[in-house]
Amino acid sequence: MLLAILLPFVSFFVRGKIITAIICFILQITILGWLPAAIWAALSLNNARAEKRNQELIRAIKGNQK
Repeated sequence: MLLAILLPFVSFFVRGKIITAIICFILQITILGWLPAAIWAALSLNNARAEKRNQELIRAIKGNQK
């Protein structure tokens, strides 16, 4: 999470979202754009973690139904 706030474009790059990382970097290099870029990266990271948790729950539920 700290990486998403300090270096938002690296957060996207590490997760394999290259095009998004480039767009975020362009936004981040402006002084006023750094804050929206940091918020965007933090929210995106949080959504990715939530999606992973949801997929694990779905797999667990399907495994218990058999």
